[in-house]
Amino acid sequence: MDARVPVRIVTPSSLSESNRHKVLMNLHGGSFNADSGSFGESIPMAGYTGIKVVAVLYRLAPEHPFPAAVDDAVAVYRELLKTYKPNRIVIYGTSAGAVLTAEVAVKLKELGLPMPAALGIFSTLDRFDAVDDSQAIYTLQGFAGHLEPPDGGIHDPYYVGSTDPKDPVLSPIYADLHGLPPTLFVTSGRDALLSGTANLHRAYLRGYQTNGMMRYLSLASENVRFL
Repeated sequence: MDARVPVRIVTPSSLSESNRHKVLMNLHGGSFNADSGSFGESIPMAGYTGIKVVAVLYRLAPEHPFPAAVDDAVAVYRELLKTYKPNRIVIYGTSAGAVLTAEVAVKLKELGLPMPAALGIFSTLDRFDAVDDSQAIYTLQGFAGHLEPPDGGIHDPYYVGSTDPKDPVLSPIYADLHGLPPTLFVTSGRDALLSGTANLHRAYLRGYQTNGMMRYLSLASENVRFL
């Protein structure tokens, strides 16, 4: 690929003719400051679906705050459009990658680019101007004893940088979500991002998207990517 953004390309061992013209674009998790999923989220998905996965190694905070990661993901998507029809592309991600998937979808709409066939948003924040309720109950490992209630401050200032935390691309719950692709939301009963995922799912429903949400019981945030 030649989008000047590094990627990992995972091709299943047996790529059928029916899947040859399809591609999955992965945006990995890692709190926007590390790559903790470009292999773990792409290799199993390629094996399970039999479809090639392109994992985007987007720039990371704090050196590269928003919108650097969004810009990198959009650049790779533009490059994929040179080879694949948009209705043969699916974008998905977990945790930070799920947030980025939602942000990229809003950005694609803003730019007037053709939408992918579908989105996969697996354990996400809905906004950066506040911390949601479930983060006062769970950590990445599930129950962790006493946690202070949300203080109303900005979530992840290193990623937000100088951007208004209510910017509709940064915080998709404030965006016009009409016309986005069918979307699968995944969360779990002990997910620190349960509230964010449920809130964004409801916002998508208000935007009349065809979408669904799967909620697994008793799984912590760090386990959602392995479902």
